[in-house]
Amino acid sequence: MKDGNYLKANNARSLWHPMTAPADSLNSPPTIITEAHGVRIRDVDGHEVVDAVGGLWNVNLGYSCAPVKAAIAAQLDRLPYYSIFRGTSNDAVIELAEELRDFFAPDGLARAFFTSGGGDSVETALRLARQYHKIRGEAGRVKYLSLKKGYHGTHTGAASVNGNANFRTMYEPLLPGCFHVPAPYTYRNPFNEADPARLAQLCLAALEDEIAFQGAGTIAAFIMEPILGAGGVIPPHASFMPGVREICSRHGILLIADEVITAFGRTGAWSGSRLWGVQPDLACTAKAITNGYFPFGAVMISEAFAQVFEGDTSGRAAIGHGYTYSGHPVGAAAALACLAETKRLNVKDNAAARGAEMHAGLLALQARFEVIGDVRGGHGLMHALELVADRASKKPADKAVPGRVQEAAYRAGAMVRVSGPNIILSPPLVLTSADVQVILAALEAGFSALV
Repeated sequence: MKDGNYLKANNARSLWHPMTAPADSLNSPPTIITEAHGVRIRDVDGHEVVDAVGGLWNVNLGYSCAPVKAAIAAQLDRLPYYSIFRGTSNDAVIELAEELRDFFAPDGLARAFFTSGGGDSVETALRLARQYHKIRGEAGRVKYLSLKKGYHGTHTGAASVNGNANFRTMYEPLLPGCFHVPAPYTYRNPFNEADPARLAQLCLAALEDEIAFQGAGTIAAFIMEPILGAGGVIPPHASFMPGVREICSRHGILLIADEVITAFGRTGAWSGSRLWGVQPDLACTAKAITNGYFPFGAVMISEAFAQVFEGDTSGRAAIGHGYTYSGHPVGAAAALACLAETKRLNVKDNAAARGAEMHAGLLALQARFEVIGDVRGGHGLMHALELVADRASKKPADKAVPGRVQEAAYRAGAMVRVSGPNIILSPPLVLTSADVQVILAALEAGFSALV
């Protein structure tokens, strides 16, 4: 490995980073991570901290998961690649599809279409949804509904259903026929409603209104995250997703659950849909499916949805979609090992227990620091602190403030993530109680640095 001075000097010379302006990497060089073990990461200067970001919501099992690393190495020795396009397959991906079928059976999901990641999974689900309606003779169902504040990736279709202008404005015009309804965001919403249950009903009414306006027969699918992630960790009231399911079923609209973040234990349940007792028609997965060790994803498909394709005799069910790395055998091997370890460690229960400790600690910080306007979470290891300049008006904190907290927290022992006015926490699901206390102490130092 090149020395630290070389890496710092050359990072922005030949590299553009996602989700930032190129000039930012020149003017504010990023933290360069060179090692990681367990739940800790170490930078080029040798500074080691707890990773409270979990890579990017995906390193559920930490950075030293030996079974996954061994499975990748063994698969590379045996079959490093082969396509699963028409006419060929590989053994690892067949075995994985069967394991995922069992894992997602309580969600009513019975088939898998493999992708290279979360954005690919969303794009796949959007396309399959339109094709589903065409096979059934409802070719006019081409529109998509989604939530404001929702995040679904950055492909053109995925960005079109995103509910945040940051991922849309500079790339418009995007996919036509995409419409957004208010999210059940209790802290800020157009209804000025602070009661989560009442807000859920108002948002469901807005969904009904939008369906009536667009015409139910023109809508292919509604896509939502069971808990909104990148939009600021916004958990809906328990009545919301079941209400969405009922409305979609009544109007013949498919429900796509974006489980890229929430599947595999992050919420304290094995899937976000299961947390709310809902069975979607399609579920998008990625991230923790391989613990971040290999780019991989899957769209899980309900039995009823699958039967429309598998029972078609019109010739419209041929799937004209796929990726070179769909069902990559190394990714499949990694996913098989990851799934086995995820179940063996029962990470959902640890996520629930450690998440409760984290949430209590964050509420204690809110009581001490006026800059913390809202604490969100309470479902596994997904948390956000929304920073404000004034609690009474909820005026967002100055743009520099979250970054100052992040920098001071990093010096004090934890990597946290900034997203707009929010500090987001999504640590590995193998976190210990001691690790939780390290993160909370680092955040305390971060907020104390503002005083």
